[in-house]
Amino acid sequence: MLKKIKVFVVDDSALMRKIISDMINAEMGMEVIGTARNGEELLSKIERQVPDVITLDIEMAKMDGITTLKRLKTVNRNVPVIMLSSSSKASTELTIQCLELGAFDFIAKPSGAISLDINKVKDELIAKIKLAYRQNESRTTIDSEKKININKVVAQKKIERVLKRAVPSIEAVVIGASTGGPKALYKVITVLPDNIGVPVLVVQHMPTGFTKAFAQRLNLNSKLKVIEACAGDLIEKNVVYIAPGGYHMEVGSDKRIHLNTEPTVWGVRPCVDKLFISASKVYGPRLLSVILTGMGRDGAKGTAMIKDNGGITMAEHESTCTIYGMPKAAFETGKVDEVVPLENIAQEINKVLMGR
Repeated sequence: MLKKIKVFVVDDSALMRKIISDMINAEMGMEVIGTARNGEELLSKIERQVPDVITLDIEMAKMDGITTLKRLKTVNRNVPVIMLSSSSKASTELTIQCLELGAFDFIAKPSGAISLDINKVKDELIAKIKLAYRQNESRTTIDSEKKININKVVAQKKIERVLKRAVPSIEAVVIGASTGGPKALYKVITVLPDNIGVPVLVVQHMPTGFTKAFAQRLNLNSKLKVIEACAGDLIEKNVVYIAPGGYHMEVGSDKRIHLNTEPTVWGVRPCVDKLFISASKVYGPRLLSVILTGMGRDGAKGTAMIKDNGGITMAEHESTCTIYGMPKAAFETGKVDEVVPLENIAQEINKVLMGR
């Protein structure tokens, strides 16, 4: 008999709990084993029945989502958590903090805290529950440590060979990420020095309304200036530009930010490939790209183009990825110069930039 994914639903609205539970229970291979109106109730209930995945509302009375997430970590509950968030200013800021604290991912409620149209995000919710479950089941830390050490040595030799060539000065860095990206980007961007001497352009798959809070959070904790990009922005050194949710971000020949609402690519907008390809046309061999954790193939085509145009390419190592989808697709093009565990990526970016 097929094992069902056991899900616990937490929301302070009884109506939301029922609608979300019905969506999950209607899916073959999933079942809701319990519900709670707040974090306090959740923590007491999961002492008796431990779920595979938790869906957790952000804004709740008594114990909200972020407090609950912190408490789950202290009681050694390594159950993956998917946050459900409205697009209010307070909720988006809390959502970004939850991702930094280790939440697997989040779902944006379509129309506020009580979203009677929550069915609009059913497919996204079901897909993320499945991904969270698989990622938790397949985590093998001992093997991962060995893989990091082996791949680090190989990657180190490869990047040193690249830098020994007559590589032109790097003039820009482009980064792409999806599921698990906010936490990964936080670990990279916040440790980059304030004088890297190039702009950093970032596409993180994220819906409208959340990228501003994400950029503000990064800016608060980074040495570099971090902003949500605006159409027409002049691309300046030592500034990190985050693509706004709902817009493709491209680099124009005028070295300015260009935004558009052209159709989604790979089902997303912003799209990593759009940024990478446009930047490669402008910067040519003077471009460094990085692909971080995420599902799907976005960024692979752009990575290949950057390499073909003489740029330098990196991808996050499988062992530190929340989802090894985008880095794997990029690696399989044969156009990735260096594969690096997350904790070393900022250092490797610096090394390439210092080599200019």
